[in-house]
Amino acid sequence: MKRRTFAVIGLGRFGAAMAATLTELGQDVIGIDSNEERVQEMADHVLQAVQLDAVDERALRAAGIQDVDVAVVSIGENIESSLLVVMQVKELGVGEIIAKAVTPLHGRILKKLGVTRVIYPDREMAIRMAHSLVVPNVTDYIELSRDFSIVELPAPADWVGRSLKDLALRPKYGLTLIAIKRKSPTGDGEITNVAPTADDLIAVGDTLALLGDNDRLAQLDRLLKR
Repeated sequence: MKRRTFAVIGLGRFGAAMAATLTELGQDVIGIDSNEERVQEMADHVLQAVQLDAVDERALRAAGIQDVDVAVVSIGENIESSLLVVMQVKELGVGEIIAKAVTPLHGRILKKLGVTRVIYPDREMAIRMAHSLVVPNVTDYIELSRDFSIVELPAPADWVGRSLKDLALRPKYGLTLIAIKRKSPTGDGEITNVAPTADDLIAVGDTLALLGDNDRLAQLDRLLKR
């Protein structure tokens, strides 16, 4: 994994979690917030924690924002500040900007300002929760498009000990098994089998990642009970 430098601007719940996770993944992170308490809380979790007003271009430049690979603007609640900070970061020449939005209009404006990717944390969490309620046992959900998604779920009991060829997931359910996650033999980690073959067997405790049409995934619980 290539090591890159990130600036996370706004260290609320979302920004703090983003900064800490990027650090855990081996990236260099500059955490920025105007709130001194938030900055102090993140000091041990990022390469550099800086208290400043991110609307101030000179302060951003002094913090070295112009040299980062990616800027994450996590100031969704204050839309005006969010837009101003994106403009400042853009003018500093940062090539990749990720920004949090709270409304569709906010997101459209961010896109017009040249943001690389707009994220809606509350919406995405709501979608995941809705899918977990409709399809019991789903542990994670990733929306790829309006039509296709990926779900993770524990291996159904009647799939254990059977091969992918035997299960015939695509002709039976219209689903593709793209990965199998299971505990390592030593028990100190997890092994992910990406693109498993037709002869791979499902084991007790496996977590399966299934790709499929959203309508099919929504019916998954009923299909499994046939």
